[in-house]
Amino acid sequence: MTAALVDAQLELNVGAELGEGPVWDPRAGCLYFVDILRGRIHSYQPCTRSVSTCAIDRSAGALALTEAGDLVVAVRDGFGRLDPVTCRFSMLACVHDNRPELRMNDGNCDAAGRFWAGTMALDERPGAGALYRLSVDGTVERMLPEVSISNGIGWTGDNRRMYFIDSPTQRIDVFDFDVEAGTICNRRPFVSIPPGSGVPDGLTLDADDFVWVALWRGGAVHRYTPDGELDLIVRVPVTHPTSCAFGGPDLRDLYITTASIALSDGERARQGMAGDLFRCRPGPTGRVPYRFKG
Repeated sequence: MTAALVDAQLELNVGAELGEGPVWDPRAGCLYFVDILRGRIHSYQPCTRSVSTCAIDRSAGALALTEAGDLVVAVRDGFGRLDPVTCRFSMLACVHDNRPELRMNDGNCDAAGRFWAGTMALDERPGAGALYRLSVDGTVERMLPEVSISNGIGWTGDNRRMYFIDSPTQRIDVFDFDVEAGTICNRRPFVSIPPGSGVPDGLTLDADDFVWVALWRGGAVHRYTPDGELDLIVRVPVTHPTSCAFGGPDLRDLYITTASIALSDGERARQGMAGDLFRCRPGPTGRVPYRFKG
């Protein structure tokens, strides 16, 4: 199979250091995303091309919408909630007290309203992180130990499978998922990414359960069929895309976050749009994101 090619275009000049975690809010008609190490949570309104920003006093690795209308955020040391209007932030649960060498990274909400997010070491040493699950009652459970760089996570529409990326493995893995119990088992490889194509980072699933993954250092987003075949490549005009999410009124806009942090001075000069937000309309339709029900 020859993969189709699509080009992403600049959508918003935001200059993120480590842009990540895009989530479309259909109620507000906006795209939320984070600038991780700066602790910034951006809200972008495509209809007015305006952006507002909340800054918190710690890194923010990922976020999810809530039923109450605010945001749940995976921060440096655990989970918190943010009011995107007032920018008021409060902690919900700590995950690793007195471990400044660790931080939260990517995350997502499952169909039962639980928020999953994983950790990594700041120096990226192997096996220092883990994958955690924040339940609706506020309790936190470690679901997967010895993770190096916890990244993309998502579920099939029937809630029977969960995809997960630990980036240094160069794989997207898949688990069997029990949505009622919120448990995972039977981990196995779904897709292996050749090192020359980049490092797998954030992912999303579309309405047909095709898997879209951003490739760090690869300048692209790849779409894989449910059988693991590469069938579409979105080319991004910077080398470090980080994640992607469908949005817009019809859920057919693919938004792509990027980073500038890994670039040398020379590379940064050549990639003036590194850290900006990109968009394309590749054809498929996305899904409405799940909300945290705590």
